[in-house]
Amino acid sequence: MPAGALAVSYVLDADLDRLTIPPPRPARMADQLWQHTCFELFVRCAGSSAYHEFNFAPSGEWAAYAFNAYREGVPLADATLDPRVTVRSSPGKLEVDAVMRLDSLSFMRARSSLSVAVSAVIEDCDGGLSYWALAHPAGKPDFHHADSFALELTHVLSNGIVAPATPVSPFCSWGR
Repeated sequence: MPAGALAVSYVLDADLDRLTIPPPRPARMADQLWQHTCFELFVRCAGSSAYHEFNFAPSGEWAAYAFNAYREGVPLADATLDPRVTVRSSPGKLEVDAVMRLDSLSFMRARSSLSVAVSAVIEDCDGGLSYWALAHPAGKPDFHHADSFALELTHVLSNGIVAPATPVSPFCSWGR
């Protein structure tokens, strides 16, 4: 993995026949991936209100957004971000891995601690959406909310990889 990169892996253990999983497509930027099954990552420097959102679809498509503050953002139409998205599927399991370069993003500072929100939107065969995250704020799910940034990455390893300060807890869900 290149220096300045962050890798994330999602594993969905489920009866995939009961879910709507976007079919494979060429890797490319796409919009509104969150309206269907997709995996999301929100990253900010600890203590900052600015953050970036990444969406990774099982189709191989991806999206990136830059926010100056809560929900005040724009799409990043920068193909050079080009996260490496790998998708594997087997009976009862869908795995999506993504590696993205963070060192070129506007908010990144050398050796900064990161606050991260890890989430997923899962669409069932009836079109219903469920929302999964390490943490949800009170009320309905809002992946952009400060309370969703539940994972702190504070340990910079010798190879430049940032590791979690504490073990990652299981996802919690919020259904329709």
